[in-house]
Amino acid sequence: MESLVTVFVRLLPYILSFATFLIFIEQINYLKKKRSVPGPNLVLPFFGNAISLVRDPTSFWDLQSTMAKSSGLGFSTNYIIGRFIVFIRSTELSHKVFNNVRPDAFHLVGHPFGKKLFGEHNLIYMMGQEHKDLRRRIAPNFTPKALSTYTELQQHIILKHLKSWVDSPDSGSNPFPLRLLCRDMNLETSQNVFVGPYLSGESRKRFEIDYNFFNVGLMKLPVDLPGFAFRNARLAVSRLVKTLAVCAEDSKTKMKLGEEPTCLVDFWMQDTLREIAVSEDSGEKPSPHTSSTEIGGHLFDFLFASQDASTSSLLWAVTLLDSHPEVLSRVREEVAGIWSPESDKLITAEELRQMRYTEAVAREVIRYRAPATLVPHIAGEDFPLTETYTIPKGTIVFPSVYESSFQGFIEADRFDPDRFMEHRQEDRVYKKNYLAFGAGPHQCVGQRYAINHLVLFIAMFTSLFDFKRERSDGCDEIAYVPTICPRDDCKVVLSLRCRRFPCLS
Repeated sequence: MESLVTVFVRLLPYILSFATFLIFIEQINYLKKKRSVPGPNLVLPFFGNAISLVRDPTSFWDLQSTMAKSSGLGFSTNYIIGRFIVFIRSTELSHKVFNNVRPDAFHLVGHPFGKKLFGEHNLIYMMGQEHKDLRRRIAPNFTPKALSTYTELQQHIILKHLKSWVDSPDSGSNPFPLRLLCRDMNLETSQNVFVGPYLSGESRKRFEIDYNFFNVGLMKLPVDLPGFAFRNARLAVSRLVKTLAVCAEDSKTKMKLGEEPTCLVDFWMQDTLREIAVSEDSGEKPSPHTSSTEIGGHLFDFLFASQDASTSSLLWAVTLLDSHPEVLSRVREEVAGIWSPESDKLITAEELRQMRYTEAVAREVIRYRAPATLVPHIAGEDFPLTETYTIPKGTIVFPSVYESSFQGFIEADRFDPDRFMEHRQEDRVYKKNYLAFGAGPHQCVGQRYAINHLVLFIAMFTSLFDFKRERSDGCDEIAYVPTICPRDDCKVVLSLRCRRFPCLS
């Protein structure tokens, strides 16, 4: 009887021939989808250009942008992990994707492997009437009254963390990176604003550990096997949603007693309880969207949407204010005329609205360095993107909000907050190019909250601290973690600029 080795040697030419055939078919399929659109003509089997994407995301997407721009088409192609992709630079074509999120066109995925990570029943993947109904239920969470409640919570956490920064042994003379500090501050802010008193003690500690698992897994290849970061992230999401569902149930119990809302889930539960009561009075079964489990899942969506994007914006705000001292001076002058850190008072909602230049700075930070540079979608069906090119079904499409931010605006490559002031109104004139919060049916519902958070941070950080970046070669280059931040994680030297830190209970 022939040995296994002998059999393998005899079969090896056939195995190699079959593998070569499969590689050839894969290459032909890629070129068939690519057609004459710019993109690599040869790609590695299955992996495509995933290695270069993971190794250096900035260079990968810069190359896609260069190809899209030089061709005049406004888009380019590539191949990653067995998936054909289309990168869109053109603002007009990006809007075409954003405005056609529906079953027979594009499906928002938020992350190339998001369904595996977040689960199928996620706000990101909803479409049509179901999505409209849910957005209607979410709206009461962002009324002026609700935002005013959050403003107070945001400031307490910001001040708490800023004090820990200046009290750190590293402050005063030694530069230290702000990225992880801002991330921790934002995570605590999100926890307090979204679920307030319902997450405490061991639950909060476990929550932070699980969110870190999730954050790490976001940037890894989707290897869903034990011990791999992606698997750890997927399991962590399940635990996080369960924890948030318990918070929603506790809030529901409290709101039934008629108490005043103190965080976002309370405002949500007030409206949810009214909806449940109407259903019960009419003898109908309450909507599935009123269950604590579903609401826990949507709270996680909020957390994901706000956490890393906000961290990115805070870091770029510090970076850009440091490199534009004339802007920093105007911010300090405006804030000083409205709020003093030595007053031991918080900034009121009315005072926040008066900080128009500081808000213009915040909006320009978000335009100039859009946190989530790309918003992945999947083509549910063949879709005619232009008169000459149809995106094949199953393609992952990447509209670039970052690229749109540098189109249309006057001297778009210049950091210029005045473009958002009343005398120029570029936010209205070039509204279609300002895509940092998305467009169409999935446009961000919490953008006012996000702007408020950035304005509050800028106002307090610049009033309390003198700061100086530690400049090094490439420190301001873009790094993906997964949203964008300065490559050096924004290293600064901090010192207290006021006589004392605010004393707030």
